[in-house]
Amino acid sequence: MFDIGLQELIVILIVALLVFGPNKLPELSRAIGRGLAELRSTLEGVKEQVKTEFKETIETPDTKGTKETEEKAEEKAEEKKHEAEGLDGRH
Repeated sequence: MFDIGLQELIVILIVALLVFGPNKLPELSRAIGRGLAELRSTLEGVKEQVKTEFKETIETPDTKGTKETEEKAEEKAEEKKHEAEGLDGRH
């Protein structure tokens, strides 16, 4: 995720210790951990919602709008009508 080596991590921890002090550091770490966990779960929810929306869009394309798609829809309706007439005529 982040390309932070051991040396950079140690420097960050020392700076945090100097800025916040030893009493506030554990509390701050817990708060950051909770925030990151909440962010991660929210991002997972958004990712699932986007996947669902894309899947629904692909499965149910918009048949209105362009003349070409309207013509195809009319052709399919005519084919179904002819098939239904052919089946009714046989009985």
